[in-house]
Amino acid sequence: MYTIDLRLLGLQNGDQFLDVGCGNGRHSWGMYKVADCSVFALDIGQEDLQRARYTFTMLDEQDHRPGTWLAIRGDAGNLPFRDSSFDKVVCSEVLEHLPDDNRGVKELVRVLKEGGILAVSVPNYFPEAVYWRLSRSYHNTPGGHIRIYRKKGILDLLGRHGLRVLAIHYKHSLHTPYWLLRCIFGIDNKKALIPSLYHKLLVWDLRNQYRIVRLLDDICNRIFPKSIVIYAKKGDDEG
Repeated sequence: MYTIDLRLLGLQNGDQFLDVGCGNGRHSWGMYKVADCSVFALDIGQEDLQRARYTFTMLDEQDHRPGTWLAIRGDAGNLPFRDSSFDKVVCSEVLEHLPDDNRGVKELVRVLKEGGILAVSVPNYFPEAVYWRLSRSYHNTPGGHIRIYRKKGILDLLGRHGLRVLAIHYKHSLHTPYWLLRCIFGIDNKKALIPSLYHKLLVWDLRNQYRIVRLLDDICNRIFPKSIVIYAKKGDDEG
C-alpha cells in the first residue's frame, strides 16, 4: 500500500526517480512497474535494501523492464548524488527520524532538478501526539521518532527551502487504531492478542483491496489519518 500517490507525483518515462529512506522499496518498485524510468532506492538499513533488491530482481525475472534500478545504502542527511540529479524525489516517513530535518530537506532539494517534484510524508500530528503520551517506547528508542510535526510546521520547513506546495492529502487512517493498540498493550509485546488480530486485518486488506474498505479508509482519512502527504515543486514557475 502506497503512502505517496504515484499519479500525483506525475512520473513520466525517462525520469530519474529517487526514493530516500526507501525501506523495503514499495514506492521504488511501484514506480519501476509503471514507467520507463531510472529508479534509485536509498536506505540506511541493509536488511531493508536486501528486500528491495529481491523485489526488483523478481520483477526483472517476471517481465523484462525497460527501465533501470539501483538500491544503495546511504544517509538522508548526506545524499551521495550530484546537485539537480532527479526529476522526482520521494521521502516517506523519514524526516521524523532525522536528528537534523532541516539538513535532510536541504539535501532533498539539492538533488532535485529545477521544476522537479518532491513528495514528503510524515505522521499526522494528533495521533502521533497521543502515541507519545501513551508510550515512551513508541518514540524513545534508537532510530525512533524524535519529533512531531504540526501541519504548519512541515509546510514552513519545506517553504524555507524554496518549495512550492502543489497538493496535500492524508493517508492510512486504518493504521491509526493499530498503533494506538500497540501503545496501549506495549510496543514490544508482540504476543498481545488484540493488536495481533488487528494486524491480520490490515494484512488481509492489503492483499484484497476491497472497494468498501477503501471507501471506509477514505472517509476516515478526513477524521483521523495516520500520515500527511505533501507534494511540492522546486522553483517558482507556475508551469
